[in-house]
Amino acid sequence: MAQSDTPTPLESRTCGPLAGTVRVPGDKSISHRALILGALSVGETRISGLLEGEDVLNTAKSMRALGARVERTAPFTWSVAGVGVGGFAQPAAPLDFGNSGTGCRLVMGAVAGCPIAAIFDGDASLRSRPMRRILDPLELMGARTSDIREGGRLPLTLHGARYPVPIVYKTPVASAQIKSAVLLAGLSAPGITTVIEQEASRDHTELMLKHFGAEISSEKEGSHGRRISLHGEPELHGANVVVPADPSSASFPIVAALIVEGSDVVFSDVMTNPLRTGLFTTLREMGASIEESDVRGDAGEPMAQLRVRASKLKGVEVPPERAPSMIDEYLVLAVAAAFAEGTTIMRGLQELRVKESDRLEATADMLRVNGVKVEVSGDDLIVEGRGHVPGGGLVATHMDHRIAMSALVMGCASDRPVKIDDTGFIATSFPDFIPMMRALGADFA
Repeated sequence: MAQSDTPTPLESRTCGPLAGTVRVPGDKSISHRALILGALSVGETRISGLLEGEDVLNTAKSMRALGARVERTAPFTWSVAGVGVGGFAQPAAPLDFGNSGTGCRLVMGAVAGCPIAAIFDGDASLRSRPMRRILDPLELMGARTSDIREGGRLPLTLHGARYPVPIVYKTPVASAQIKSAVLLAGLSAPGITTVIEQEASRDHTELMLKHFGAEISSEKEGSHGRRISLHGEPELHGANVVVPADPSSASFPIVAALIVEGSDVVFSDVMTNPLRTGLFTTLREMGASIEESDVRGDAGEPMAQLRVRASKLKGVEVPPERAPSMIDEYLVLAVAAAFAEGTTIMRGLQELRVKESDRLEATADMLRVNGVKVEVSGDDLIVEGRGHVPGGGLVATHMDHRIAMSALVMGCASDRPVKIDDTGFIATSFPDFIPMMRALGADFA
């Protein structure tokens, strides 16, 4: 896949101990949902700590285009005056989500319950990603599509249901995006919309729907699954939302602190929702020193201060059922595994193949080009850790912000510098990553 028109390469070199106290950006998943549910509510929603990366800003623009008043009142503080459930207006132009699959898919669900038509589009990366598994349940609820590319890809026109119907839907894979799209469409349907998951995915939508006044329940289903039931046609009310720091964004400087000898870094207000902290669980199993304090919560989401110190890591086997709680973090976990002693096996990573890039193959390539022995076996990633990484490679980022950040983290402790071909896409989720890492002591040039 092509890089940006004017790529900006960067080299990461071995550095001294990382130290300091930082707050990484607000959680992207919470930021998207706060904007969308604020727009579907009656009254004003005030959001503090919003992630102001490109992905979330594109969701804010789409809410404006659909009729909500969305304003930035101060840095990281936003106000949304909503239009109520089912109240979206016909947008005058296509909704452009840039690189954001989450924003695009969640807004599809919200639009599917409104009697309007909207064109959904994005950048070259988003246009390559599958949308059919989102559209299938929405069409069962009465929405339909037109002008759609082969394979259910963008750009496409989504026609919302004039009379949406509630459904009972069993998700084919553990996906918070599928679940959330169905629940958001179900807001406009009379009766009860039910989503059944064989493996529980992140529950931010359920917690936030309850925070905005929806009647929603979640019950255990089988060994690892959930049955979520939403009563349709509620009147949601504007609410205040404090966005916790994003554990996915925190994962990059956390792993850097673990692998750079002598490091001691404190991270403030990190979300500790157990459906998002599979990486922290895995790193602790590998021997990582990650201490929690100042535990509290907002809008149903727990958060804590984390103190992370450099640690000797060992290889582990990561079970497939943990994947939903850390699917975005496997790339940087692979970096940690490369610096560990022994083999790390990460199982059941098929979902990585349909992200911004084929992240499974891209992660393997990132390690190989820097002298790490790695194997992709089916949907498993096997990394042979030797306690150090030779480095010296040029990493192709494939328009993927997480590959770029993972490679830069690797270079912080590798024997030779690691270079990436483009930093441009880091801004989609973590605009201040490079200056924050430099402030902690990283050597990026």
